[in-house]
Amino acid sequence: MKTIVSELRSAIAVTLILAVVCCGLYPLLVFGLGQLLFPAKANGSLIVDSQGNVKGSRLLGQQFAADKYFHSRPSAAGNGYDSTSSGGSNLGPTSQKLRDSVAQNIADYRSQNGLATNAPVPADAITASGSGLDPHISPENADLQAIRVAKARGLELEKIRALIAEHTDRAGLGFLGEPGVNVLELNLALDAAPPAAATNRVARF
Repeated sequence: MKTIVSELRSAIAVTLILAVVCCGLYPLLVFGLGQLLFPAKANGSLIVDSQGNVKGSRLLGQQFAADKYFHSRPSAAGNGYDSTSSGGSNLGPTSQKLRDSVAQNIADYRSQNGLATNAPVPADAITASGSGLDPHISPENADLQAIRVAKARGLELEKIRALIAEHTDRAGLGFLGEPGVNVLELNLALDAAPPAAATNRVARF
C-alpha cells in the first residue's frame, strides 16, 4: 500500500512539474524570445501603413478585382481568401467541375489581360493553392498582368516591372522553392507610387 501511495505521489509531482514547465515556462520563453528577436514575424508579419493602420499580413493573400491592381491566384477558401476557411477545392483531375472551372479561369485571364485566345497561361493564374491563402503569384503571372495595370494607372510599363522585381521574394537560400511576387505588398506599393501626372510622363506600351 505504501508503495502505491509513494508511486502515486511521485506521478502527481512529475505531472505538476511537467505542466508548469511545458505549459507555462516553455511557452513564455518561446514567446519572449520571439518578441525580442523576431517581433514582426512573431506578431504575424503585419503590414502597417504610415498612419498605423493594419493593411494585412505579408503571409496571407487577399482578393483584388479592379484593373489597377494585380490579381491574386484563385482561392477555394470560403468565398475566396477566407482565413477562417483555409483549404483547397479537394477536386481531383477527373472532376468535370474542376475542368470547367480551370477552362473558365483561362478564358477570364486572357480576356482581362488582353491575351490571344491561344496564349499560354501560368498555372498559378488558373488554379487555387492548397491553403487558399497563398500571398504570392509567379513572376510570369505578374508580368502578364503588368500591361493591364500600367494602362489602368497611366504609368510606364517599366515602372510597373521595376515594382514587380522589388516585391519578388527569391527562393529560400537561393534554391528552396520558387521566386514569388507578394501581391498585397505590390499593390500597396502601387497605391503609394506618385500618379502619372506628378511624374510628367506618359505611359508607353
